[in-house]
Amino acid sequence: MKEPIRVLITDDHAIVRKGLTVLLGTERDIKVVGEAQDGLEAVERAGSLKPDVVLMDLVMPRMDGIEATRRITEAHPGVKVLVLTSFAADDKVFPAVKAGALGYLLKDTGPEELVEAIHRVHQGDPSLQPDIARKVLQELSHPGKEKPTSDPLTERELEVLRLISRGLSNKEIASSLFIAEWTVRSHVSNILGKLHLANRVQATLYALQEGLVSLDRPWPAPEPGDP
Repeated sequence: MKEPIRVLITDDHAIVRKGLTVLLGTERDIKVVGEAQDGLEAVERAGSLKPDVVLMDLVMPRMDGIEATRRITEAHPGVKVLVLTSFAADDKVFPAVKAGALGYLLKDTGPEELVEAIHRVHQGDPSLQPDIARKVLQELSHPGKEKPTSDPLTERELEVLRLISRGLSNKEIASSLFIAEWTVRSHVSNILGKLHLANRVQATLYALQEGLVSLDRPWPAPEPGDP
């Protein structure tokens, strides 16, 4: 049996933390390992508890979620951050993704969508609602932005980038291209390095900007009954 996904809940409202703890407590493959009431506490507990996924509110006292996301993803690259907030404003969405958040959901998201998003980010796959993806794309597409790299992606790297943008895992990409999974990991690392991006969600948004995938459905919808 696989180990449950270890989740740290960060929100400055105790009722939200408790509600999420109860909700996620009904999932057999998710375990809430702790709570944090602000960004500073989230950074500290991410270091001590080593969660797999941090649910991150954005507007909090002492340290906001954007700065906390930046510190956590820099200090603990294996910890995935999923933003769960009431704010869809551009000045929150883009900085959060730029700070390293792999997912961004609004608090009116349904329980099933939240659980699905936790699984996706835990696997290293992006989880953005379509309207949120559009906001970030709009920001990335501002005229006058410099290209992220002068070192072009190879044909194979472009293939891998397209598959990343479709939401495929490294294992699925390896199967699709008939190559080893460690080779895929190497390609993903090269892609992120060349593009100066932090994670797969930023790579997907770059692919959207460059027209490599469709904005209408950058990621496949989950199939009914998917874990």
